[in-house]
Amino acid sequence: MRQLLPLADPYGRVATDLRVSLTDRCNLRCTYCMPPEGLPWLPTPDVLTDDEVVRLLRIAVERLGVTEVRFTGGEPLLRRGLVSIVKATAALEPRPDISLTTNGIGLERVAAPLAAAGLDRVNVSLDSLDKDTFRTLAHRDRLDDVLLGLTAARVAGLEPVKINAVLLRDVNDHDAVPLLRFAVDNGYELRFIEQMPLDAHHAWKRTAMITAEEILERLSAAFTLTPDVVERGSAPAETWLVDGGPAKVGVIGSVTRNFCGACDRTRLTADGQIRNCLFAREESDLRAALRGGADDDELAERWRAAMWAKKPGHGIDDPSFLQPERPMSAIGG
Repeated sequence: MRQLLPLADPYGRVATDLRVSLTDRCNLRCTYCMPPEGLPWLPTPDVLTDDEVVRLLRIAVERLGVTEVRFTGGEPLLRRGLVSIVKATAALEPRPDISLTTNGIGLERVAAPLAAAGLDRVNVSLDSLDKDTFRTLAHRDRLDDVLLGLTAARVAGLEPVKINAVLLRDVNDHDAVPLLRFAVDNGYELRFIEQMPLDAHHAWKRTAMITAEEILERLSAAFTLTPDVVERGSAPAETWLVDGGPAKVGVIGSVTRNFCGACDRTRLTADGQIRNCLFAREESDLRAALRGGADDDELAERWRAAMWAKKPGHGIDDPSFLQPERPMSAIGG
């Protein structure tokens, strides 16, 4: 019987939620993430193979107590082995909850196979329902593909289907109400996320960010929002009932209403680095140890050591805060 020693940190938090980036590549160029010309992608040999990903997932679940796995990118649907990785994850014991964050392009084709493989839920990024605004934000004319992907996810039973939206001042901040109306009318759960300092060109400014408070003010002008009585726990989103429910809307105030004190996340990048915080500037290399012949015990211990170095919070409000070198697309959402 393998001994289970959890991923604890010095502040009493235990990581049970694993975010796995399967690629840094993406087929959109969202302005809050990367420049229009894109970024230099990771060399293929640096990216973990499917078998390496599954091995680290097994260690996380069996030895470290991970109960939730979310696949991210870049755009995870660009990973050719995604369906087989999901299937292998669903076969782990105890079986973790398995979800996916995607921009929705290509989801129409693979939603059913992913559901059959064991995927439980999906989050789809959608920042505007207006084609021109979508193109301005993403530098691609793919809104119709995203909407088809949302429908396919719902038909495949990947519910609740959640939508993630980021509002940028003077770009799509007028879309808050239309996005929520669309979500309510179609049975999706909308989550607004404060723009975070994770853009590749380091142009983020707190003064330009649409805050959680502003988002709620805009929504309250068109809807009656009632605080959700369900215990939030370690969930990043504060949720409200929309017009008495059952529809809900969430706001993730990563900057102004941070939830660091209840954080239960650990992150694995596409090139095999452990990150104990989304905003960490240090990483712990598992790939070199894995490819150097380390056994499961050593890999698990390296992972625990990485989490023991976790700080009490992301420190964005600290004058000494420095944005991570890697952008969101390379870290994983």
